[in-house]
Amino acid sequence: MKELVLVRHGQSTWNLENRFTGWVDVDLSERGLREARDAGQTLLAKGYRFDLAMTSLLKRSIRTLWLILEEMDQMYLPVKTDWRLNERHYGALQGLDKKETALRHGDEQVLKWRRGYAIRPPALEAGDPQHPAHDPKYAGIAGLPDTESLADTLERVTNWWDEQLVPELEAGRKVLVVAHGNSLRAMVKFLQGMSEDEIMQYNIPTGIPLVYRLDDALQVVDHEYLADEAALSAAVSEVRNQASSEPQA
Repeated sequence: MKELVLVRHGQSTWNLENRFTGWVDVDLSERGLREARDAGQTLLAKGYRFDLAMTSLLKRSIRTLWLILEEMDQMYLPVKTDWRLNERHYGALQGLDKKETALRHGDEQVLKWRRGYAIRPPALEAGDPQHPAHDPKYAGIAGLPDTESLADTLERVTNWWDEQLVPELEAGRKVLVVAHGNSLRAMVKFLQGMSEDEIMQYNIPTGIPLVYRLDDALQVVDHEYLADEAALSAAVSEVRNQASSEPQA
């Protein structure tokens, strides 16, 4: 039996402000720092040890990984970073308040932009300072996006999975992946064979480890979040309600 552990980064400063973040390189909030440390403590308490860690090129994900490894006393682990684990690129929506955007364009349109499987938000202009072509961390990378659908994200994550992760799992290595809501949802979709409609409604909470147990063919045997039902339900509901224009109780 092989195990793979996925963790969505802790709450970021723009999660806290309820903004579309995408590839904007914001850091963790104070709560996000606690969530990252809590994830590390949970994994340590349950006896997890890893051979390798993988994460994106965005600091909220990298810092979450650092804090998890610090809590586990595994800061010596090799870490592979890859832009293909970045969050979905939200194009011209990046930086906008989600609820204000929902009030302006309607909940249905914002839900389509956020979760529509093949729907891309409005693209960034090539000269926009936020375009990744202007960011030195992506120097030399061809085909950088100016907006993405979840289908686009799934394609790049699948390529990363086949090229980078599968050989490690087949070699018997225990891997921790710290990434983002949409890059992880892409993994969940193909791991669990979800339909486009099912993944549109699926929410991944910040800072709660998600464990997959795989057979030798890398097919899912079972999976679980390392959290009690009440805490998990509350965290998932918070993510689900982020972009609604309706006031939350």
